[in-house]
Amino acid sequence: MSTPCHSRRPDTWLALDQGGQGSRAILFDDEGRELAQARVPIATTRIGDDRVEHDPEEIVTSLRESVARALATRGDAPWPTAAGLATQRSSIVCWRRASGEALSPVISWQDRRAEAALVPLRAHEARVRHLSGLPLSAHYGATKIRWCVDHLPAVREAAARGELIVGPLATFLASRLIGRAAAVDPANASRTQLWDAERGAWSAELLALFGVERDWLPAPGLTTLDAPITENLVPGTRLSVVTGDQSAVPFAWGPPREDTLYLNLGTGAFLQRTTGTRRPEPGPLLGSVLYGDAASTLYSLEGTVNGAASALEWLAARDSLDLAAAWRRWEATAPAARAAPDLLFLNGISGLGSPYWRSHFESRFVGDGDGGARFAALVASIAYLVRENFNALRGAGPIARAIVTGGLSQSNGLVQLIADLCGIPLLRPKDSEATARGVFGLLIRARAPAPPDGESQSFEPGATMQADAGHRRWRDAMLQALAS
Repeated sequence: MSTPCHSRRPDTWLALDQGGQGSRAILFDDEGRELAQARVPIATTRIGDDRVEHDPEEIVTSLRESVARALATRGDAPWPTAAGLATQRSSIVCWRRASGEALSPVISWQDRRAEAALVPLRAHEARVRHLSGLPLSAHYGATKIRWCVDHLPAVREAAARGELIVGPLATFLASRLIGRAAAVDPANASRTQLWDAERGAWSAELLALFGVERDWLPAPGLTTLDAPITENLVPGTRLSVVTGDQSAVPFAWGPPREDTLYLNLGTGAFLQRTTGTRRPEPGPLLGSVLYGDAASTLYSLEGTVNGAASALEWLAARDSLDLAAAWRRWEATAPAARAAPDLLFLNGISGLGSPYWRSHFESRFVGDGDGGARFAALVASIAYLVRENFNALRGAGPIARAIVTGGLSQSNGLVQLIADLCGIPLLRPKDSEATARGVFGLLIRARAPAPPDGESQSFEPGATMQADAGHRRWRDAMLQALAS
């Protein structure tokens, strides 16, 4: 008599992606198929040229609503086995230790309000870079943390009473999800500029330099955890992964490969290649922590273009431009014209990132043109800055393949222009939501998702001569502006 065979009900996995424009919840099955998803937008407050904020409670609400909407449409799919959270890195918030009550806005990674605090620290710049892997910059958390304590009475009072926690947005949200104080993961901790990337701990030397008390910061933790979510939305589901949005991207298609470039085109443009367990010398780039568990830490070299989609939004507001219509007109132009526009744009929106590092670089057009010409010049500037960072990353060794994702990767013209400029094929997976898919990859790390090759569109280098000529003109203009 045979024994009846009972098939196991498949697991599902909930990826939470909290970005600068909204919160997204995606439910995946074991094979990485999307079962349900929802996105809830959030507002961004810009005050002058250097202040960028979000409402922390709006972010908490948007995260809750995205989960509720996604799970409400899951049909007969089982309840999620585990959840993972990825957030915008370098964004910080202050909160009350016991209650989790927010005491400050979320100060965005794009925010540069504390730039003046860096002036007396310039003599220590080399040491800061060695310990943290980051250039001295107001984009990172340290100066933002100090600014909050100095300028926000509620934060200052909580610090005096020993009630203050201040740290990455990820830790604040994780604490709210699990109903108690959460540890900080290494990927987000490393973007505070207070983290000793080699030791995997808060640096006493960096804390002293920036005037930050150790007691204000969350306890160090790992990328992986195992904590029940107390939110009523997902009872019984455990929070198993917390990381940064870009830190998740290289895990979207299996274990990160050292010969692969990961390019994510979103609010900013971010280029990464892992160096495995070797901590890299960053040079003009960033030395980032990708992942850390009890067994090992993985690192990456990273380039960052601060103004990508955010630069287009800036232009749209400046020129009252219909971005959708502008994109259509630009895509319809010849590749050679896209590669080398007559008008140039020197793109320092939200500060000029790698490899130049000028926080207060004045963005400007070089030449005259109408709204369409300005749009074309700005799009080209994104691609030119990607090329600059690609050249720097290539110095760490051959790049065998490049994978491009993110909202702006849906532009065929932009992806083709980058392929022309970099001289390598770009693979664009069918699913461009690389952060959420990377969270899924981390959740099922014992069963790695398949690489994207089979379901990717490949963009082969084409108009390389025109692209090279356009890039040379732009680079000459950029170097002249930097020297002036």
